[in-house]
Amino acid sequence: MSATPVLRPRRLMAPAAAGYLSREEAQALAQRVLHFATAEETRVTIESGVRGDTRFAVNQISTAGDDTDCTVTVRSTFGKRSASATTNKLDDAALRATVEMAERLAHLAPEDPEAVPELAPQRYLETLGWSPATAALDPAGRAAAVRSVTEPARARGASATGYIESNVGSRTVANSRGLFAYGRRTTVAMTTTVRTADGSGSGWAGAQHSDWARISPDDLAERAIEKAERSRNPIAIEPGRYTVILEPTAVGNLVQLLAFALNARNADEGRSFFTKPGGGNKIGMKVVDERVSLWSDPLDPEAYTYTFTPDGLPVQKTTWIEHGVVKNLAYDRFWAAKQGREPTPFIGSLHMSGGDATLDDLIASTDRGILVTRFWYIRPVDPRTILYTGLTRDGTFLIENGKITHAVKNLRYNESPIFMLNNLEAMGRPVRVSASEDGSPGLAIVVPPIKARDFTFTSLSDAI
Repeated sequence: MSATPVLRPRRLMAPAAAGYLSREEAQALAQRVLHFATAEETRVTIESGVRGDTRFAVNQISTAGDDTDCTVTVRSTFGKRSASATTNKLDDAALRATVEMAERLAHLAPEDPEAVPELAPQRYLETLGWSPATAALDPAGRAAAVRSVTEPARARGASATGYIESNVGSRTVANSRGLFAYGRRTTVAMTTTVRTADGSGSGWAGAQHSDWARISPDDLAERAIEKAERSRNPIAIEPGRYTVILEPTAVGNLVQLLAFALNARNADEGRSFFTKPGGGNKIGMKVVDERVSLWSDPLDPEAYTYTFTPDGLPVQKTTWIEHGVVKNLAYDRFWAAKQGREPTPFIGSLHMSGGDATLDDLIASTDRGILVTRFWYIRPVDPRTILYTGLTRDGTFLIENGKITHAVKNLRYNESPIFMLNNLEAMGRPVRVSASEDGSPGLAIVVPPIKARDFTFTSLSDAI
């Protein structure tokens, strides 16, 4: 349902135009919800904003839309019993009914032995990552970006398909103890796949950022078309262990899997790669090449995120791996208290160190290897080694004597980012990539192109 006004009419013009709640409006709405609450503790989470998307196929737009919404989630707690209810109807009657529903459900819920109390008021860094260019991106702007891809593709006898998604909004967390956190941010991603007329060549290019001005549809078009043309009539090669040159998107596809494994509890309980032999976790142990560092920073200019967690915990820069050594794992509040540590939340960004080599340098230094544009259909195999399987896609090439010589058929791999980062040979400059399989803005990830040895390919695929 569409959001209804949240304040008096004379104060609604700005948010109605912007599509998201300002700090003042969000605070007023949260206070209205808390006024209805009778639980021992209540948390209110407000998500407001506009999501716009345009999808195109066979060189023409197929769907496009914009939706504006504001959802209010109420979490009510009595002792160790909690429950939540959500609405996007913002009149007093609907808000009161949502609070009452959350409280009724909380009374029925079983006790949670790992429950933690709501946080007291906190101090937060200001959430950055707001782009006027992204906020102003409308259907006409997205259509112009699509034409920047489809027109050159059509002119070269190719067919372009792709997706643009932008998100402009704000997030609010407030509770009955007086905590209030607010941030606004923008994200946008554009991806395209270009196929040659004979269907034998396919090329992909994509980009993601908080700032639409940092994405060039013209550049994406040229990259995707060039890859499609170069990848026609691929040859088959034997599966096995190869030196690989992974473009930044392919690196992001794999390195982001480390982020999902950085859970301290899983490690402490023996269910993770980060479990130390004999017990405990691997904090302080070297696990990858010493040139590799990984960190998350909500104020990273290349990977802005919110500066607070969904329960209102402040977020600052955290280094996960430094020069190959594990420095931190992600501790939620319950597990941190149990282990006598400070909470260390994981946020939606990951930045990897890099080097000075260009992609051309990495190719030129390779006697025989495989260049990979990206991976897809990525699925877990063994969490204890962070082993995954998947396929190359949309531009896989054989390198011989420092040059690309042939397009090759796609290959299935069985590999872990840990293995890959221990077999590292060289790295390039880190860049922001679009690493989600569906093309939507996902994890804000900044990674370099890399060269690694002994990457395991297990079988061939005839799929283009």
